[in-house]
Amino acid sequence: MKKSIAKELGAWLLYILIIIGISYLVITFVGQRTQVSGSSMETTLSDGDQLIVDKISYRFRDPSRYDIVVFPYKYEKNTYYIKRIIGLPGETVQIVDGYVYIDGQMLDEHYGNEVMENAGIAEEPVVLGDDEYFVLGDNRNNSQDSRAANVGVIHREDLLGRAWVRIWPLNKFGVIRHE
Repeated sequence: MKKSIAKELGAWLLYILIIIGISYLVITFVGQRTQVSGSSMETTLSDGDQLIVDKISYRFRDPSRYDIVVFPYKYEKNTYYIKRIIGLPGETVQIVDGYVYIDGQMLDEHYGNEVMENAGIAEEPVVLGDDEYFVLGDNRNNSQDSRAANVGVIHREDLLGRAWVRIWPLNKFGVIRHE
């Protein structure tokens, strides 16, 4: 009888270790939970929304315009920003009279809630390098994004991942639309 208890206990211990290992692999390489803090992505995402960030898709494809991405804020440890990609590598981004221009053409997009009051560093043309992205919050007049010198352009290596699923609140549960 003692052998069967020890055998059962060993099986449970092995099971728990496998679950911990799989959880670690998923969190490290596949997905991670994050919480939206603030209103910079209103009305797409709200303060307090809980999301799962897809950390694997950018290993197989390049980020696209309008993807909602998560990246670390470089001046504060364990602080992450969530914004929408507007400018892609090699493009020139400028904000003129509150509207985004890419390579001299006005960007036909509908994410900004209103005309931007502050162009920030994009008042002058911002030329993006081979691995740089220009990001904006959807709530353009209440967002700390690439227009601010302390955020600036985002390098590909700094992209933690792409917002994938909203898991909270339950009445908004579902895959996040990027386009």
